[in-house]
Amino acid sequence: MTVRIVCVGKLKERYFEDACAEFQKRLGRFCTLEIIELPDEKAPESLHPAEEDIVRDKEGKRILKAIGAKDFVVALAIDGKQMRSEEFAAFLEEKETEARPLTFLIGGSLGLSPEVYARANAKLSFSKMTFPHRIARLLLLEQIYRGFKILRNEAYHK
Repeated sequence: MTVRIVCVGKLKERYFEDACAEFQKRLGRFCTLEIIELPDEKAPESLHPAEEDIVRDKEGKRILKAIGAKDFVVALAIDGKQMRSEEFAAFLEEKETEARPLTFLIGGSLGLSPEVYARANAKLSFSKMTFPHRIARLLLLEQIYRGFKILRNEAYHK
């Protein structure tokens, strides 16, 4: 199974890089994992709504270019579906049988564009809270790993 994580922005802190690298290494026995980091646009807090739309649009165009035509796309969004880890594992198992790439999208600081949401096949939320993209990436990697461990009845999930 191929799992892609398309994210806007790079990890800047070494401790996030190390934590994500650990889960990437662990996931190697369960799937082919690709992390695609796209450049983020400058988005100072003083932007007007129209300028925010421009930023989302530019980042959205980059995201859409990184998505394959056959990919099943899951956008991380605060209004997405929330799942327990066991439900997420079942979701991974379902996608594993479809033999097409599973692609997760993590937007920039202003979120995803309407065009990106329109391309997504599903929306996923970790919480009603907002998380920085670097924490969202770490949470996603950990939950994918947890999901595969659940599916294989291996110790980790408690």
